[in-house]
Amino acid sequence: MSDWMVTQGPLPRRRPRALSPLREHLRDTFWFAPTAAMVGVFVVWLVAQELDAALVRSLQDDGDYDTVAELLRFADDAKTVVSAVGSAMMTFIGVVFSISLVAVQMASGQFTPRVVRLFVRSRITKATFAVFLATFVLTLLVLTSYDSNADPRTATSVPLVQSVLTLVMVALSLLLFVMYVNATLRLMRVSHVIARIAAESFRVAALMPVPAEGGGAPALGPVTAWVAHDGQGGVLRDVHVARLVRVARGHGVVLRLVPRIGDFLVPGTPVLAVHGGAAPPRRALRYALSVGVERTFHQDLAFGLRQLSDIGLRALSPAVNDPTTAVQALDRVVQILATLSRRPLDAVPHRDRRGVVRLVQPVPGWAELVDLGFAEVRACSVGSPQVTRRLVAGLDDLLRLVPPERREPLLRQRELLRQAVERTAPTPADRAFALRPDRQGIG
Repeated sequence: MSDWMVTQGPLPRRRPRALSPLREHLRDTFWFAPTAAMVGVFVVWLVAQELDAALVRSLQDDGDYDTVAELLRFADDAKTVVSAVGSAMMTFIGVVFSISLVAVQMASGQFTPRVVRLFVRSRITKATFAVFLATFVLTLLVLTSYDSNADPRTATSVPLVQSVLTLVMVALSLLLFVMYVNATLRLMRVSHVIARIAAESFRVAALMPVPAEGGGAPALGPVTAWVAHDGQGGVLRDVHVARLVRVARGHGVVLRLVPRIGDFLVPGTPVLAVHGGAAPPRRALRYALSVGVERTFHQDLAFGLRQLSDIGLRALSPAVNDPTTAVQALDRVVQILATLSRRPLDAVPHRDRRGVVRLVQPVPGWAELVDLGFAEVRACSVGSPQVTRRLVAGLDDLLRLVPPERREPLLRQRELLRQAVERTAPTPADRAFALRPDRQGIG
């Protein structure tokens, strides 16, 4: 198998579709899915109520009052079930909420606070809350539909379809509850959390534009104008690439993003450099940059390595002392770096429909990514041969994959590790053991 195939292995076969910043931000919120589900179930209830009323009117027009009487008796029996479901759903919601809080607290304390977003973005968690709340709202609406008139000749509605719909929602709620517990238990295991972080990193790498033949960003020429950040201070979460490309094409300029995704923006500092003309008006750039309180995976190439490094550091701390978890984090660090080992870095050019570069977005370079993945864990791993052996094996594997011009950061990390082990290991045998490559650390 060639080096190219090895390095490209973790990427998806089909290029994933980039979501708009709005859709990505909605995925990072917890209120949208339950709110949409409650609004949706209200609309469904209106349709079901109209179907029940139409059924009763049809039977009364045909003079089939016996069937209407049977439906009224069925509705009385179903009312007890619907009332019980309404009471039980609040208990279920409380249980799910309690499980979520415990899982988030344990994960943030054991791994890193930055993994909490995995729980927030979990589709099964959102679906469970959404269906539970929708079922509760549906039971309340169905209870209001019951007609106190027991005369089949004058009854206006029998909630037959509504009752069946309630039972379907209850069955769906039970199924989702089982799936939710299973998914939550998986997210509390470090191996699955690390795998999710790596999968998000591969998705970000796959969404990076493939540079045109001949290299990365072209020469832009001198800066002709600057655009300063006039919003609130915070972390640059992402940029609306399509909007910036349209604005640059419309004004005949090239825009260069000054900060990287994940940088903290201070109001008044430059965020865009304009090449080839005047700066576009402020209204054209409105909502093009998103600033928040924390980093996200949307366009942040280094965020996955940051989280994996944090997990490794937490595992190597004296309070935790779990080198095996640090080795698992290093496994994914090596995998991510192998994926990026031959990809153009430093700057990502975005082109318009004619192939003209209109936006240049800075991304971390190869040396920065290597330091992010290894430097801090290396500094804390000197006393743990299991981790140093995995570090040596990972660096050796990457040295076999990367082109010659990218070997220097890896060789530097390997030399620094060797020097640190030689300073701390008491005997030559201990030093040789700690620096022996082993992809499993120590078995």
